[in-house]
Amino acid sequence: MLYVTWISLLLLLSNVLTASVNAHSTHALLLLPTHSHAAVSGQRCPAPDPNLNFRPVIGIVSHPGDGCSGRLSNATNASYIAASYVKFVESAGARVVPLIYNEPPEVLYKKLSLVNGVIFTGGSSKTGLYFEVVTSIFKDVLRKNDAGDRFPLLAICLGFELLTMIVSKDNNILERFSASDQASTLQFVENIDISGTVFQRFPPVLLNKLSTECIVMQNHKFGISPEKLQKTESLSSFFEILTTTADSDDKVYVSTAQAHRYPVTALQWHPERVRHKIFDLKCKCFIFNIPMQKNAFEWASSSIPHSEDAIQVTQNVANFFIREARLSTHRPPSQEVLDNLIYNYSPTYCGKAGKGFDEVYIFS
Repeated sequence: MLYVTWISLLLLLSNVLTASVNAHSTHALLLLPTHSHAAVSGQRCPAPDPNLNFRPVIGIVSHPGDGCSGRLSNATNASYIAASYVKFVESAGARVVPLIYNEPPEVLYKKLSLVNGVIFTGGSSKTGLYFEVVTSIFKDVLRKNDAGDRFPLLAICLGFELLTMIVSKDNNILERFSASDQASTLQFVENIDISGTVFQRFPPVLLNKLSTECIVMQNHKFGISPEKLQKTESLSSFFEILTTTADSDDKVYVSTAQAHRYPVTALQWHPERVRHKIFDLKCKCFIFNIPMQKNAFEWASSSIPHSEDAIQVTQNVANFFIREARLSTHRPPSQEVLDNLIYNYSPTYCGKAGKGFDEVYIFS
């Protein structure tokens, strides 16, 4: 008897649901997993924008040395790229071709023809073959853009200093600043328009933190003051100052600049080395940790920040740069790209000592 009652209740519920669906059939439709929403609605997923390059490739210029103070290679022709720069690019949806600065020019420029943008990394070398190669690549970046192909350049720390020297044609233009291992803010130029710049898609809360909290990592002894940049016609006509920063002696230098006519972004600060503020119970005060290298991808030191704010800064800069590279119209042969990707090399682990980079790609 109980079984019959349950059957009756189920039939009644079925009739109610059927009536409800029929009454609202013009407004609602239950689709099973096997049914196609697109077929029912007559809509399909939009085709990818043919004007965008969804397989961008970035060239990273190698820097003299082994990245580990000679612990891995003392070869005079050794150069390296920190693996964290590669991961930085990958995190935003692109791949890397290493531009080994001391390869034969015909090899180097063949590789340059395969990429949609370039990164000049941090480091210390400002002379010799390295300076000559960076200068040549920079001029090629400008030529590509002048020819109508969007070809972005991201210059970080040393990269910014090299661009200052190259654009001004003055190898002694840099000024000394006390900004080694320094946490800082970024002070935005008054009434600056950040649309189209590296800061355009930063969340407002994070922009505020950049200007009010010392979450940015500075690690340099050279730079250029806003006064000197503005008085140097070649520099002021090329760059627009976006932010400035004061060093430990309260001397102000340009910390972010954007080219007026080209997709060239120069950062004196390290987007991959962002600090964050913590409260120390011992001294009952706020202190800043001292990151050694990339906040998102380096773990060689326990002091490297991996806070949400730090990761957001890294990711926003990476997204901006790769978004620029997607505007490139250049589509190199896929097999040639595969033959030259950095995956053809193996990174070397050097973070055991707790210093320097966790991994580096060494070329010699």
